[in-house]
Amino acid sequence: MEEMKMNVRPTGNRGTWSKKAPAVAELGKKPPQALDLEEAVLGALMLEKDALTTVIDILRPNSFYKEAHQRIFKAILALFDKSEPIDILTVTHELRENGELELAGGAYYVTQLTTRVNSAANIEYHARIITENSIKRDLISISSEVLSSAFEDTTDVFELLDRTEAKLYEVSESNIRKNFDDMRSLMHAAIKELEEKRKQTDGLTGVPSGMTALDRVTSGWQKSDLIILAARPAMGKTAFVLSCLRNAAVDFKKGVAIFSLEMSSLQLVNRLISSEAELDSEKIKKGSLEDYEWAQLNHKISKLTEAPIFIDDTPGLSIRELRTKCRRLKAQYDIQMVIIDYLQLMSGNADGKSGGNREQEIASISRAMKMLAKELNVPVIALSQLSRAVETRGGDKRPQLSDLRESGSIEQDADMVLFLYRPEYYGITEDEMGNPTAGVGEVIIAKHRNGSLENVQLKFIGKYTKFTNLDSDFGGDGGFNALPNSSFDAETPGAIRLGSRMNDGTKGGGGFPASGFDDEPPF
Repeated sequence: MEEMKMNVRPTGNRGTWSKKAPAVAELGKKPPQALDLEEAVLGALMLEKDALTTVIDILRPNSFYKEAHQRIFKAILALFDKSEPIDILTVTHELRENGELELAGGAYYVTQLTTRVNSAANIEYHARIITENSIKRDLISISSEVLSSAFEDTTDVFELLDRTEAKLYEVSESNIRKNFDDMRSLMHAAIKELEEKRKQTDGLTGVPSGMTALDRVTSGWQKSDLIILAARPAMGKTAFVLSCLRNAAVDFKKGVAIFSLEMSSLQLVNRLISSEAELDSEKIKKGSLEDYEWAQLNHKISKLTEAPIFIDDTPGLSIRELRTKCRRLKAQYDIQMVIIDYLQLMSGNADGKSGGNREQEIASISRAMKMLAKELNVPVIALSQLSRAVETRGGDKRPQLSDLRESGSIEQDADMVLFLYRPEYYGITEDEMGNPTAGVGEVIIAKHRNGSLENVQLKFIGKYTKFTNLDSDFGGDGGFNALPNSSFDAETPGAIRLGSRMNDGTKGGGGFPASGFDDEPPF
C-alpha cells in the first residue's frame, strides 16, 4: 500500500490527480525564502540612515518574499526619493498616508523589526541572500510556466523558446547589476590597454574596415560603439558594409554577423562573390559566365568560403530576437562585429506591433542597439535611411544630421554617424576642386564621439558592387606611398592602384593572382 502512495501519477485529464495525491502533497517544498533575514534587513534600514545606500542597487521590492515586507521596503524607497529621514516613525507615517499600514502588519510589527538586529554591519551580505532566494523563486515561476505551456498542444514551441529566453534574460538583467570601479583598477586596465595598442604598429585598435583612409580616421570600428551608416536609396549602403564585412572576415579573420532584413542570404552571397571575384554582378545574377570566368570565380572565392561570416535574413526581426541571436553567436563563435541592414525594417517587439508611434519605436530600437554593443563589447553597424529632404535640397545635396529619418534619438544614441554620398548619382560630374566624380564615393563622418569629423573618399565600382581604396589615398599629399605589390589600374590609365587585400588573389603574397591575370580573359 505504501508503494502505491509513492508512485502517484497524473490522471488522463491535465491538472487533475489521483486520490493518493494528498499523500505526496504533504511532502511538498516551500518556495525559497529567508524571512528572518528580510526582517533583519528592514530593521537595519530603519536603524542606520546610510544603510539603504549599501543595498539599494541589490534589493528590489519584489526581492522580499513576504508581501508586508515588500510594502515596507517601498515606503523606505519613497522616503529616500523625497530625501526624508528613514526611521520607525517616518516609515510608519508613510505607510499610514498610503493606506498600507495595516497591510504591512501594523505599527507594532514595523516597530518590532528593529529588535531583530543590532546594527547594519552585515546588511549587504544579508541582502544578497535575499536576492538569491528571489532569483530562485523567479526561476521556479518561469520553469512552471514553461512546463505548463509545453504540455499544451496549441503551444508554438519557437514562441515559447523566445519568451523563455527573454524572461531569463530579464531576471539576469534586473538582479545582477554591475558595480562601480575604483580609479586604481581602472587606471591599471587603461595602462594595460595602451600597452596592447602600442604593439599594433598599424594604428588599428578596432575591427578594420579595410579602407585605409577611413581606418586612418577611426582606427577601426571600436568596441561597444554604435555606428549608424545612413544614405538615400541606391547610394551603396549594403555594398559598403559588405566590403567592410569581407575585409574584416577574410583579411583579418574577425567573426562578423550580418542581419539582412531587406535582402536574402543568397543575394548577399552573390554580391560577395561578385565583389571578391570581380565579376559583373549582372552576369552573376543571370549566371551567364564564360569558362574563364568560372575558373576565376572558383580560384578567388576559396578565402571567402572559409571566412567567419554569419548571415541571418529573418524578415521583420525584432530587437529581442536580434539580442538573443547575437548573444548566441558571441558565445559560440566569438563574433567581433554586428551589422544590421537596415534599422527602419526592424520591429520593437516580437509580434511586430508598436505600442506607440513609429518614432518612439525607432528610438527604443536605437537605444537597444547601443545596449547590445555595450553588452557584447563589439561594434554594431546599423544602416539607416535618410528622409526625402535631401532630394528637395538645392546645391550638391549633401546629407546632414537633421536628415536622419523618423527619430532624432538615432543621432543621440550613435557613437558615430556616417553618411554615404556619391555626387555622380545627382549628375554632378566634378567636385569643387574640378576633379571628376565618376566612380567616387564619399564617407562623411558627421558625428564621431571619440574622434575627428572628416570626409573620406573611396572608390566605388558599381559593376562589382563594392567600395575600395581610392587611388589618391596613396602617394602625394595622402602620406602613403605606393607599395611594391601595386599594379596599374586598367580602368584608369596611368593611375597607381594598391594591391589591396580586397582584390588580392594571390597564394602567399605579391600583387598578381597565381594565374598571372587580373580579371582579364586569357589571350
